[in-house]
Amino acid sequence: MEKRSVQATFLALMAAALLIGGCGKKELSQDERMAWWRDARFGMFIHWGLYAIPAGEWNGQVNHAEWIRTTAQIPLEKYDTFLSRFDPVKFDADAWVKAAKDAGMKYIVITSKHHDGFCLFDSKYTDFDVMSTPFKRDIMAEMARACRKQGLKICWYYSIMDWHHPDYLPRRGWEKDRSSEGADFSRYIQYMKNELRELLTNYGDIGVLWFDGEWESTWTREYGFDLYQYVRSLQPDIIINNRVGAGRSGMEGMNKEGEFAGDFGTPEQQIPATGLPGVDWETCMTMNDHWGWNKHDKNWKSSEDLIRKLVDIASKGGNFLLNVGPRPDGTLPPESLERLAAMGRWMKVNGEAIYGTQASPFKKLAWGRCTQKRMGDNSRLFLHIFDWPADGRLALSGIYNDPLDAKMLADPQNSLTVQRDEDALIITLPNQPPDTICSVVALDIKGKPDVSNPPVIEADFSTVVSSLQVRLVSDRDNVTIRYTLDGSDPSAESPVADAPITVKESTTVAARCFRDGRPVSGTVSRRFMKVNPLPAQQISLPQPGLQYLYYEGNWDKLPNFRRLSPAKSGVSHIFTLPPEVRDEYFGVVLEGYIQVDETAVYAFYTDSDDGSQLFIDGHLVVDNDGLHGLHEQEGTIALAKGLHNIRVEYFEKTGGNDLTVSWRSGSFDKQEISGEVLFY
Repeated sequence: MEKRSVQATFLALMAAALLIGGCGKKELSQDERMAWWRDARFGMFIHWGLYAIPAGEWNGQVNHAEWIRTTAQIPLEKYDTFLSRFDPVKFDADAWVKAAKDAGMKYIVITSKHHDGFCLFDSKYTDFDVMSTPFKRDIMAEMARACRKQGLKICWYYSIMDWHHPDYLPRRGWEKDRSSEGADFSRYIQYMKNELRELLTNYGDIGVLWFDGEWESTWTREYGFDLYQYVRSLQPDIIINNRVGAGRSGMEGMNKEGEFAGDFGTPEQQIPATGLPGVDWETCMTMNDHWGWNKHDKNWKSSEDLIRKLVDIASKGGNFLLNVGPRPDGTLPPESLERLAAMGRWMKVNGEAIYGTQASPFKKLAWGRCTQKRMGDNSRLFLHIFDWPADGRLALSGIYNDPLDAKMLADPQNSLTVQRDEDALIITLPNQPPDTICSVVALDIKGKPDVSNPPVIEADFSTVVSSLQVRLVSDRDNVTIRYTLDGSDPSAESPVADAPITVKESTTVAARCFRDGRPVSGTVSRRFMKVNPLPAQQISLPQPGLQYLYYEGNWDKLPNFRRLSPAKSGVSHIFTLPPEVRDEYFGVVLEGYIQVDETAVYAFYTDSDDGSQLFIDGHLVVDNDGLHGLHEQEGTIALAKGLHNIRVEYFEKTGGNDLTVSWRSGSFDKQEISGEVLFY
């Protein structure tokens, strides 16, 4: 994902182009356009369409949802019969919007068109829309009116990928009887622009255009630039996600370095571990395991989990787009409504600690999370307490500011006692938490937050073969880092980390910042374990390359390939997919030996769409299994010098079919595994 300053430069140039094109009003700056979205922090995602009718079930399989047309391989003419069954007589846009508003949400993103191509709005460019169903009501028009009436922003999801339109390419791999002869992708792009013009001229101001389905090879970076410009020529102040382009890096939702990033990143079903400073991002997530309605899916996240996820995301400077999959009759699932109501009750008391806040100045807090706001010349820290301290003393370590006041948001009339203890402010709390899920203290401090986070303990790995260099660093000036090797809190007499520490045995390194002999941060620790490397294997007459086995089938996770018969086999020079594989519904096993030049700890990576696993000498090192977009996982293992068996298993169901296998050690940076070290 590009940094905000880079985005701003690009968007300023684009703004000038749009003005020249005659959009008719002064262009807002990037910060002005993003202001309402950054303030909102919490929105509702709605996935609804024809796929709600089968409710996740097809031919006895119950794991489908919004992707059912392709995951169940439903022929187009059969899927089209759902048109005559779409009649959500209980749909009430006002009720949907009220549920979102009562939950504390500030905007709604709804699927105007998902991958199946069905439009929930009245389009003059297709008959595959809601006006061709018995319902015959423009759902987008009703949602837009309800949002404006209740003060929420209405936003459109729109799929670039379209499994229905005759000009969209590529076809699904299993659609053997649906020829692509005569299909014209440029004609499809014009169709898409025509529909987007309808969506952006017939329904008033739209907050966000949330694109998806951009990962197939037919969509390019250039198409993304052009579509971004086109949408903003229609509504210059609209916000557009990064999936308009072609540079997204898997489910992490952020863009590969140097790729066009739109206005914000879109992590899917995950929260960035440390946040993304200087970047706008929004985590989209389901309440259970599916986006669309699946009546069999009972794996609901708890209200506690969802509330804490909202807090975690806000503490890292992101937005939370929480999904609801309505039922075919037009009602929201009661389980969703129950969780939305619980979040609304929490937000009614604590919403001030979410809306308009910025990311925490603290890298880690043992008891919870922090958000912050500027209050004139001073600041307010919102301390979100997940784990209520048994002694009633909440320690906020590494802060230099003087406290001004502290209150529970649940009891704003009464101030709490705040005292300083070395680097920490200690807040005396009530005996019991107002909310066992998350109670919030509003702590007012003088000036901007002046925080000294604990040092960072850097090392190539957390395992040791013979020796390991450990570095202790701090982003603060004029501090001394002291450390211990038994995990105890460092004192003013502990050794100074003025050079890397050499670790040769299992050790717990603890570090803390000091200034003038006094601690000015909390303590951080990291455990390092000494391990024995796996011994090398002896093989006779090794040949360069890898052996591969290719399978065809429909799986949601890696099968036991040893029990299946391969469709073909062969030799590959590197970790790559065999030639002439299907686009979808296949699996590959690549196996051989990797030459390790020194006894050391190694990290291995698989970046795959869909699932993959990597084994070394029979040990599972990287587990990247399951249905997902391009996604990377890492694992480490200690290896002796010599040859080691390496086996990678991969399967592809739908979407892209990509596999990259990389490695690194303390002696070389991360790189794809080359054919020079592979044998069979």
